[in-house]
Amino acid sequence: MTTPDLHLKARDLMQTRIVAVTRQYGARDVSILIQSGTFSGVPVIDPGNHLVGMVTDFDILHALLAKKDLLTLKAEDIMTRNPITVEETATAEDIIKRMVEHHIIRIPVVREGRLVGMISRTDLVNHLTPTNIINVYGG
Repeated sequence: MTTPDLHLKARDLMQTRIVAVTRQYGARDVSILIQSGTFSGVPVIDPGNHLVGMVTDFDILHALLAKKDLLTLKAEDIMTRNPITVEETATAEDIIKRMVEHHIIRIPVVREGRLVGMISRTDLVNHLTPTNIINVYGG
């Protein structure tokens, strides 16, 4: 068995094609993005691409539980401010520790406060585990 390389850097693990929204993006529209199943969280950025928050499925649930009308709210009204992030030089080990400690599925990667990537648990597993894949076909 091969030992995983926990020294890989965030810049080598991150996805750089990111969907992000601005503070003024509609909360209902963010909820639709999350409902699509492609995202469990969407970064919220300012015009300078600085990360200002994250809207996750939990943020949507909190808003619904509080009986808020998503049609009248913006992303900034429901986002988690000051989200947990990592710098692009963080190691895989540091990233995993943060994700486990804070119970998060994906983590934004920043450079000087600007969003440059995202890393999900799936990204980590795909990079750190052997690629012996079993395909099962048929009924």
